[in-house]
Amino acid sequence: MKVVTWNVNSIRQRLPRLLGVLARHEPDVVCLQETKVTDEDFPFDQVRDAGFHASSWGQRAYNGVAVLTKEPHEIVSRGMPDDPAAPDARLLCVNTPALTVATVYAVNGKTVDDPAYVTKLAWFDALRAWVLESLDLDQPVLLGGDFNITPDDRDVHDPDAWRGKNLASQPERDRLAALEAVGLADLGREAAGDVVGPFTFWDYRMGAFHRGWGLRIDLLLGSASLRERLVSVEVDREERKPTAGEGKPSDHAPVIGTFRDLV
Repeated sequence: MKVVTWNVNSIRQRLPRLLGVLARHEPDVVCLQETKVTDEDFPFDQVRDAGFHASSWGQRAYNGVAVLTKEPHEIVSRGMPDDPAAPDARLLCVNTPALTVATVYAVNGKTVDDPAYVTKLAWFDALRAWVLESLDLDQPVLLGGDFNITPDDRDVHDPDAWRGKNLASQPERDRLAALEAVGLADLGREAAGDVVGPFTFWDYRMGAFHRGWGLRIDLLLGSASLRERLVSVEVDREERKPTAGEGKPSDHAPVIGTFRDLV
């Protein structure tokens, strides 16, 4: 089974690229973030024509998440109780025949002295509580998405420059570690080992992609049964290149996880 997570940064702008990714990678499950459209405007017809069932929890111009699956799925949850960022559309969970999968678009936080940063920390506390209360981690469970946190210094192109800043501050990393501690493994790190990166996000500004100024903030967090079945996690950097793919790229690259014996 192949699972993709991708912050598309507007599905309107990225639809040709999305259809290209579906054709090139032939995934079984796709988690999308920052779709930035209401459910009424989500391209269900084009996705269905590509061979996928789709569910969307959308929002005009901001946020928005969706899950695409080859097999039919049922929705478990749109959002979570007591969400500090409500009514933002940031979490959508579905059941497929093989696994439970949630697409996650975490609060960004802006800067560590902004009120949004406090909301971000509270949002991760709420996410951890929701996982504990709502998901059976003895079964195959996957959280895929843009977590807006670099797990550690290996996930930052310049750790000293980012030290203590939003996306790399210790309180954020502590929240992510607490989420993993309930029984979720960072499958990208499991696959990569003790190396820098691979990065998944490069700002549009200052030629960040070409300079290698990246961050690893797009993650696949899996339960123990998924970790045991992990074959690989790859980042499709080609999809971040302006010279590749169909139209302007997102500032994030797709992350692709492959698993064995998951039926």
